[in-house]
Amino acid sequence: MEDSSKRKFSKHLEVPPVRESYTGSGKLAGKVAIVTGGDSGIGRAVAVHYAREGADVVVNYLHSDDDAREAKKMVEAEGQLCMLAKGDISAEAFCKKLVNDAYNKFGKLDILVNNAGTHEEDETLATISKRQLHETFAVNIFSMFYLSRAALEVMEPGSAIINTTSVTAYRGSDHLIDYAATKGAIVSFTRSLAKNLASKNIRVNAVAPGPVWTPLIIESFDEEHLEQFGKDTPLERAGYPYEIAPAYVYLAGEDSSFMTGQVLHINGGDVVGG
Repeated sequence: MEDSSKRKFSKHLEVPPVRESYTGSGKLAGKVAIVTGGDSGIGRAVAVHYAREGADVVVNYLHSDDDAREAKKMVEAEGQLCMLAKGDISAEAFCKKLVNDAYNKFGKLDILVNNAGTHEEDETLATISKRQLHETFAVNIFSMFYLSRAALEVMEPGSAIINTTSVTAYRGSDHLIDYAATKGAIVSFTRSLAKNLASKNIRVNAVAPGPVWTPLIIESFDEEHLEQFGKDTPLERAGYPYEIAPAYVYLAGEDSSFMTGQVLHINGGDVVGG
């Protein structure tokens, strides 16, 4: 972390990705999952929870080889296989390669978790550059089209696609306008694709986290923002990835077999529509 003034917030990143008391029960035994942004934060927590439930995991990441190797070690410590896939999901060609490589290694693909995202803080619409606008949409929503389209070439009935949206899709964000717009698009994408795939018995759902301590949060915001991060929720705190990841387990397995096109709101108590 480059900004030494933020070091005191790094304690929030030192919590384990899964509660010690979380006991796997084979809910995802024999399944194979791709998790984008799986090297850290919510993505890492999802990958480890999936492994504890019996799934092999493909961890996609963009930059941090050290974080990715640590995530791989955690998945393998649960007794499951883990494949690392470094690359930029905003590029359609890489998305196709990611799915093909996963399928070639494991012979199947049961779960796609579209989790990776990016944001940059801006106080006004005028300061959002064309570059930033295009990059935010390319990473946060275009990639979901690319990856889902590639995954559907190999997915069988009973598979699941799970997208990460955000509470900002529902309440907006005055300092993350472009990011919130992509998260709103993810909600509509989830609902539309779910209807499109229902007859094929491939379910599509989403999770809308509220404020959660992740590396992206600490890297993106100044110290003043981080001091207040999450304190405006009814629970008066931000969450941790291990509090979010079990929702992804639920949406990936048979417990949610009668759910598609829906969004789970794990946000510290904010009541939102939809």
